[in-house]
Amino acid sequence: MTEDIKKRNNLSFTGCDLHYHSETPGFKNNPSTTKPETPRPVSVNGKRMPVIDMHAHCQLSNIWPMVEGREELEGENPYEGQLKKTEDISVRLKQMDQMGTDVEVLSIGTEQHFPWADYELARDVAILQNEGLTEVCSANSDRFVPLGVVSLQHPHLAAEQLEHSVKQLGHRGCMITGNIMGQELSDTKFHPFWQKAEELDIVVFIHPRSPKSGQPRLQGRGFLTNMIGNPLETATALAHLIYEGTLDKFPGVKIASAHGGGYLPSYIGRFDHGHNSADRGGRGLEQKKPSEYIKNLYFDTLVYGTQNLEHLIKEVGVSQLMLGTDHDFGMTNRNPIAHILSVKGLQEEEIESMLYGTAQKLFKINI
Repeated sequence: MTEDIKKRNNLSFTGCDLHYHSETPGFKNNPSTTKPETPRPVSVNGKRMPVIDMHAHCQLSNIWPMVEGREELEGENPYEGQLKKTEDISVRLKQMDQMGTDVEVLSIGTEQHFPWADYELARDVAILQNEGLTEVCSANSDRFVPLGVVSLQHPHLAAEQLEHSVKQLGHRGCMITGNIMGQELSDTKFHPFWQKAEELDIVVFIHPRSPKSGQPRLQGRGFLTNMIGNPLETATALAHLIYEGTLDKFPGVKIASAHGGGYLPSYIGRFDHGHNSADRGGRGLEQKKPSEYIKNLYFDTLVYGTQNLEHLIKEVGVSQLMLGTDHDFGMTNRNPIAHILSVKGLQEEEIESMLYGTAQKLFKINI
């Protein structure tokens, strides 16, 4: 590892040259996910490789007064949210430098998605969020690109918001949650949104939001609403989009999903069997086997373990994967580059694809 001391915003950080070979990866299996080991700038085998994090969240504190006191917040104090500290851009940049990431595709955290909001409140909140996100990213255009908010509970408004944020604010797409107040994303009421997303040729990032209540078996120790609930939520959302024919109706839509697509890729063989056998309704409106759809979906690499990532690569292919971290929550993988470089058998172009190539193309990022 060679040191290359850089300075930015009075912060010093150490870059590194990482060595990777197909049979001797740069890191052992299951490197730490809590301690960063690959500070920016990152080189692999002597070649500088920019790193794009497509799964990174932020919040805007000026939103909270607009919803303060609403019972739908379930008594939470929004001002103490986990993302508060990274509203300080210098703190955020320091963390990114430590983790080795050059660019973050910034999306508003699910805590600031308000699917219960009526039309006027939803409209006003989203205006402030989307304009604020643009300001932050424009002021740091070499480090951030914006992924906007839409009020999907009002589908026609969501389509208008998406068009405005893409064409007027420079957003690269939007992030939505895995359900809207219990309604599946495949519901026909949301077709105006999906039609607009396809027309604009942008990315829709699906992120889970598991309810804090209503799932009694996920209560108790272990934060099971997150550990089990989140990947289950993503798998459920994607499965409905497949089986209800949404992906056939809008074949050009670009969907990326969090946490490696949840459980869907790991059990895709079961889905294919149900499709082929039509066992007790195991086939829906889909025109192809479910495994054929996941080859056209995109996923982040946020599955934490080396073997988990190896399996995901085999199921969906390197071309469909982009580095993601969940910055900045307790579930953040703070060592995402080491995670990728712990996998055996990769070619240099495959490493490039996951570190930045696919994200650069999909989100239209100039590096």
